[in-house]
Order: sequence, then structure tokens, then C-alpha cells
Amino acid sequence: MDNDEVSESRAREYNFTSQDFDRIKKLIYKQAGISLSSSKQNMVYSRLAKRLRAKNFDNFGTYLDYLERGDAEEWEAFTNALTTNLTAFFREQHHFPILQKHVEQRKNNQKIQLWCSASSTGEEPYSMAMAMVQAFKTFTPPVHILATDLDTNVLAAAQKGVYSLDRLEKLPKDKLKNFFLKGTGHNTGSARVRPELRNLITFRQLNLLDDGWPIRGPFDAIFCRNVMIYFDKPTQYNILQKFVPLLAPDGLLFAGHSESFQHAIDLFKLREKTVYELSKKPGV
Repeated sequence: MDNDEVSESRAREYNFTSQDFDRIKKLIYKQAGISLSSSKQNMVYSRLAKRLRAKNFDNFGTYLDYLERGDAEEWEAFTNALTTNLTAFFREQHHFPILQKHVEQRKNNQKIQLWCSASSTGEEPYSMAMAMVQAFKTFTPPVHILATDLDTNVLAAAQKGVYSLDRLEKLPKDKLKNFFLKGTGHNTGSARVRPELRNLITFRQLNLLDDGWPIRGPFDAIFCRNVMIYFDKPTQYNILQKFVPLLAPDGLLFAGHSESFQHAIDLFKLREKTVYELSKKPGV
């Protein structure tokens, strides 16, 4: 360790060396495909220190040894701790009118199938559900939304569909009124999404790095926004490759504002701002 690392370690509850960080980087990459930069070292320490306390370990080395012996429950906790879940309702708002227009052209088709591949605490799939209600002008549109995430903790929160009012303050008043039920009594200060929205969504745990996905398409649209930034290019390409057979021939793939799939132009081509379509149509 250099002098800065020594002084920082003394200020911490646990000793945390560069070797510990490198070992964690390799483990989370293998488990979840997440590439941690050196700037994330403090974040990693603060999140995993909680796991050391919870499991009564006094140093990172023995904790990581325990993890590598294969405790499935702790692997889940480890992965959840290092998964970043930043989200908001109608984040990257320009996507939702595009989605609405896209499904409106399919109103006479069979049921619309959508996939939110990084559900987090539910804001994104519920935003998709609200857009579908608006597109079809009914709370029972012919739509099914699959919402998946690696983190089981955030999925549990998403299924509940309960949010503090400060998380909803940026929503237009009409959406808040139409799509949420304000809590009363001991639930004052929070609101729950209407059950009609929850009925449109199925929440499931899924690791995008798994070799096989227990998912059947075709999907009319896939949202994979602000997920790929945590993966290196080869991992991104492998995931995009697995999206191809699951997307309808004229389906859309929505990406995050800082994501680009230029390294996969054989799979997807840009249709409009951060919205992609298949480069090759089946049978062409």
C-alpha cells in the first residue's frame, strides 16, 4: 500500500487493500459482468463493509474466502450490494412518445409484449405501463410487460409499487392523480401505483449474463437503458446478440442516453436518438 492508502485504511473500520479491491473486481465481473473502475473503490468499501458486519467478519480477505466457498445467499447479497440502482419515473422522457406511437401502430395485432430488462425499483416498467394506458385509452390495454432485474431487493420493492411522495414530485399532477393512490394514516407520505398498472407487469429475477434466458419473445420493444455502461464491449455484444432473436422483426431496442451500440452495427442500427432496430430483418 502507498502512504495515502495506509492513512485511508486507518480511518476505516476494516483494512481494505488494493489487492482486496482487485479480487472484488474479478468476482463481480465474473458474477454479474460489472466492470468496476478504480474510482469506485470507496463505494465498494462502504457497501461491502455492511456485509462484513452482517456476517461478523473482521477483514475482507476472510469474507471473500467465505464468498468463494459458494454460499448462494451471500453471493446474492454481495451482488445486490454492488448493483447501482438509479432510476426515476419517465426518465429519458423522449422515449415514451416513441414507444406509444410504436404500439399504436399495432393496435389490431395480438397482445403487445414489452420487456424492461433492468427494472430496478419499478419506476421504469410502471412508466411503460402508464404510457400503454395512455396509448390505448384504457386501464386494461392488450399489453404485457416483463420486468427483470439482477437485484432481488429492488425487485421486491418494485412489486410492492409503493413510493414516497418526494419520489413522485416530478410527475405531472394528472399522472399522479390518475395512476397513484395516496396513502392515509400510517401510510401518509407515500403512494401506491394503481393495481391496474401492476396487473400489466410480471416481475422476475434475471441475470443478463446467464447463458440461457427463460424468456420467450417476440417482444415489440425492449428497454435496456443505463445498463450497458457497467459492462465492457465484449459483454455488451454478447447481451445484444441474445436480444436479437427475442425482438420482433420491426421491434425497437431503447438504450440509455450515454450508451452507444456502434460496436454491434451487424446486430442493431440506430433509428433515432438512443433507439435501435435490427440491422437485418429475419429472412432478408
